[in-house]
Amino acid sequence: MGHITTAGTEIPAPKKRWYRQLYFWVLTGIVLGILVGWLAPVAGIAMEPIGTTFVNAMRMLIGPIVFLTIVGGIASVADLKKVGMTGLKALTYFQIGTIFALLFGLVAINIFRLGDGVNADASAIKTTDSAAKLIDAGAHQEWWQFLTHIIPTSIVAPFVEGDILQIIFIAVIFGIALNAMGKVGAPVLDGVQRLTGVMFKILGFIMKAAPLGAFGAMAFAVGKFGVSSLSSMGGLIALFYATSILFVVVVLGSVMAFLKLNIFKMIRHLKEEYLLILGTSTAEPALPGLMRKLEHAGVKKETVGLVVPTGYSFNLDGAAIYLSLAAVYIAQATNTNLTIGQQLGLIAVMLLTSKGAAGVAGGGFIALTATLATLGTIPAAGIMLIFGIDKFMSECRALVNFTGNAVATLFIAWWDHTLDADRVRRVFNGEAVEPLPSEDPTPLDEFTDIAADLTDHGHHASMDSDPGHTEPAEDEPTSKDNRRPAYSETI
Repeated sequence: MGHITTAGTEIPAPKKRWYRQLYFWVLTGIVLGILVGWLAPVAGIAMEPIGTTFVNAMRMLIGPIVFLTIVGGIASVADLKKVGMTGLKALTYFQIGTIFALLFGLVAINIFRLGDGVNADASAIKTTDSAAKLIDAGAHQEWWQFLTHIIPTSIVAPFVEGDILQIIFIAVIFGIALNAMGKVGAPVLDGVQRLTGVMFKILGFIMKAAPLGAFGAMAFAVGKFGVSSLSSMGGLIALFYATSILFVVVVLGSVMAFLKLNIFKMIRHLKEEYLLILGTSTAEPALPGLMRKLEHAGVKKETVGLVVPTGYSFNLDGAAIYLSLAAVYIAQATNTNLTIGQQLGLIAVMLLTSKGAAGVAGGGFIALTATLATLGTIPAAGIMLIFGIDKFMSECRALVNFTGNAVATLFIAWWDHTLDADRVRRVFNGEAVEPLPSEDPTPLDEFTDIAADLTDHGHHASMDSDPGHTEPAEDEPTSKDNRRPAYSETI
C-alpha cells in the first residue's frame, strides 16, 4: 500500500528489507550478548559500560520528552476539565489494574507454594552491602511518602535526578498555567512544540546505537549472574513468567477484546520497543517510541502525553505481580504463616508502596521491603532469598509494565470517546495510513525502522530523486525558512 503525498497523490511505500530494520539488529545484539556473557563471562562483564552508556543516553531524554509532551498536550486543549477527567479516569484504571495484577501473583504463589520446604532461618540470613542499603531504604519508607514525594524541592532537581513523578507534577502545573495565559502564552507553546520535535530527532540519533546498547547490557547480565541462579531457583522464575503471561493474555487481552482490538497484533506492532526492553531490562528507553506509535495510531496527543508518563509511575502491572508473589514466597520460605486477611492486607499496603519507588534504582526491592516493614509479619531480610535472581525477572516486569501502559492508554482514549478504533486496527495490522495533521512529521522509521509508517517529507529526502513526487500546492511552504512549525506542518 502506498503513502499519500502532500498533494494527495498516492505513491508506493518502499518496505525496508528485514536486515535493515532496527528490531533485527537489536535481536542480533541480544543474542551476541548472551553468547559472550555465557562463553566469556569476564569479557561479558567488561561490556557493562556499553549498556549503561546507552541506557543513560536514553534516560537523558525521558524527562524533557515527558515534560514537553504533557505541557504541549495540556496547554493546547480548549477545555481543561477534560484533562482533569482524563487524569481521574487514568488513575482509576491504574488502581483496578494493579489490584488484578496483585491478585494474580497472590493466587499463583498460593497454588504452587514454592517456598514450602525451604525452611530459611531469617535471623541467620546474611545480607550483602548493596542489599542492606535497599532494605534500609525500604524500612524507612512510609506508605504515605509517595504522596509527599510528588512535590519536588526545586524545579530543576527532578530533571537532574530523573524523577518522572515529579516531572509530571511540574509539567501539569506548567501546562495549566500556560493554557490559562491564552494568546499571551502562544509563543511559549509554539516553542514547546518545536522543542518536542527536536527531542524526538535527538532520540532518532541515539536509537541508532540500540543494538550496541542491548549487546552490552545482555553480555554484562549473563556474564555477571551466569545461569547458575536459573537452575537453583528456576521454579520461582518460571512461575513469575507464567503468571505474567497469563495476566497479559487474560486480563489485558480481555481489555483489548472489549475495544475490539487484538493484543497480539499490538505486541507485534511494538516489537522494536519490546526487544529494546528485553535487551536493557528497563522500560525507559521504549517510552518515547510508545508515545509516538500511539499518537500515530490515532490516540490524541494530550491523552498519550498524560496517560503514558503517569502510567510509568502508577500503572506497574509487572511490578505488582512480582511484589505479591515474592512477598508470599518469602513468608513461605521463612515459615511465616499468613492468614487470608493478612494477605489481603498485604495487597492493600502494596497498592501504595508499589508506587513509592517508581523509577528509582532498586525500586522493586525498596517497595518490597517497605511492604514487609509496614506489615511487620514477614522478615525483611528474607529478600536475600530472591536477591540473586531478581535480574532474571526484571525484564519480564518491564515488559508487562510496558504492555499494561499501552493497553491503558487505548482504553482511556476509548473512555474519553476519542479512540479511532478503525485507524488503530489498521496500524496494528501493518497497513500504511495517512499521517495525522497534528503529527510530528519525523518518520517513525528514523528511530524504530517500522516499515513505511509515515510519509517522507521534502526535508527528509530529496524531491528530485523521487520519480513519483508531485509538486506541492501553492499554499504549501517550500522554503526551510518559512516553514510552519513542525507540530503543525501541512501533511
